[in-house]
Amino acid sequence: MQGRICAQCCGEQREVTLDCPSECPYLQQARQHEKPRDLAKLDREAMFPGVEIGEQFLYEQEHLIMGLSFALARSARVNRSLQDRDLIAALSSLSGSYQTLVRSGLIYEQPNTNVAQQAVVADVESMIKEYREAEQKHTGSIRLRDPEVLQALVFLLRMGLRRTSGRPKSRAFVDFLFAQFPEKQSAIAGPEETASRIIVP
Repeated sequence: MQGRICAQCCGEQREVTLDCPSECPYLQQARQHEKPRDLAKLDREAMFPGVEIGEQFLYEQEHLIMGLSFALARSARVNRSLQDRDLIAALSSLSGSYQTLVRSGLIYEQPNTNVAQQAVVADVESMIKEYREAEQKHTGSIRLRDPEVLQALVFLLRMGLRRTSGRPKSRAFVDFLFAQFPEKQSAIAGPEETASRIIVP
């Protein structure tokens, strides 16, 4: 984009009307100076306030959170047009479905006509299935419960809401996930590979 737009337009239209490439030095510099979004100023209901997430949960379910994070990064690599709002919408949809499942035992899929976001949902659901299959294989039983899946999804949703700039074309959350998972990273890392890379929002 250098040489095509003026500095004022760059500042005003960055990630608003402009699809800024992640490697743009002006975008990177702007992100360094942006403060994380204050969750208290966001829509409280959008963050599933009834779901409590403590430090003990994050410690015990680190592998699950890493697996779901990897699924999001993988989706964004397959479809490079995905933006933060797509991942956040998919996480919100999944969180709503699991909240219904936990509260009532009913399986209810949140309506979503966005094909790209549907693909993200499918990738995350596939990772949850893979995780449970891995548990079955290694321990002889499935220990992961639906309330724990809900907590992990809401944790990632809140992280996404905090890391995105909130602008329509923001990819700050996407780029954060890319930084955590190099392209050839395996889907479900073993304990020795899972250095703590999740940053609590």
